Amino acid sequence: MQTIPDHQIDEKAVSYWRWSGLLGSFLYWLVPLAYYGAMRLWNWPGWILAIIIVLVLLISFLEITVIPNILWKTWRYDVSEHQIDLYHGVFIKYRTLIPMVHIQHVDTVQGPLMRHFGISTVTVSTAADEHEIPALADDVAAELREKISVLARVVDEDV
Repeated sequence: MQTIPDHQIDEKAVSYWRWSGLLGSFLYWLVPLAYYGAMRLWNWPGWILAIIIVLVLLISFLEITVIPNILWKTWRYDVSEHQIDLYHGVFIKYRTLIPMVHIQHVDTVQGPLMRHFGISTVTVSTAADEHEIPALADDVAAELREKISVLARVVDEDV
């Protein structure tokens, strides 16, 4: 079996994913709020609201504290002359090998929250799919984008 790729994504990804999880968990609170409104209107039982609140607290806790660390520990990547090797997953491990000959273009993506943390995501596009290397430091992402672009171009010229 092949070895696991060497490169890990930036540690700032953990903070980014925590903040992203916090902001996303605000949406979860709409469920108990809606139930509370329905409970007041139609006299629904209050114990269901308690269960919903406990579930929302648990999911929010996991999404803000546990999941970001697990994601960071499980993401690996490598870029060689012939392919890009992506490895990630917790219970199900995904191993993706992208041949350089199949790469059509490479992008970096950065939203406002990512910009705050100084990280970017590199997106590699093939005819069939798009693949991401998430949460790399801005300079590493720009360097990697250029490296992949050059390697993909060299492979195209060889064909």
